[in-house]
Amino acid sequence: MGLLFVERLEGEGVFRCRRCRVDAASKDAIISRDFYGRTGRAYLFDHVVNICLGPNEDRNLATGLHTVNDIYCSCCQQILGWRYERAYDQSQKYKEGKYILERARMVKDG
Repeated sequence: MGLLFVERLEGEGVFRCRRCRVDAASKDAIISRDFYGRTGRAYLFDHVVNICLGPNEDRNLATGLHTVNDIYCSCCQQILGWRYERAYDQSQKYKEGKYILERARMVKDG
């Protein structure tokens, strides 16, 4: 199968996968804390690491229709949230290319 390359994040406030504790994002990459996912509170991030993307899927979310990809931990394959691929409403375009991580699926160190 080969070796798994895992990127490590430095500093305080690193969000990690709750299941396997691999780094996923830094608090410095948070754009907004005012989001909700399937499991409750979620954060919008500009950059995440150690993830795999699922296929494109059109999903009707609270703010309208979006094309999204589910995000999976690259180490344990736990679903962590989703990535906004496309927003159909002009006012939601700022989300394109950004990531949602669900707080219940993460642990924060520091």
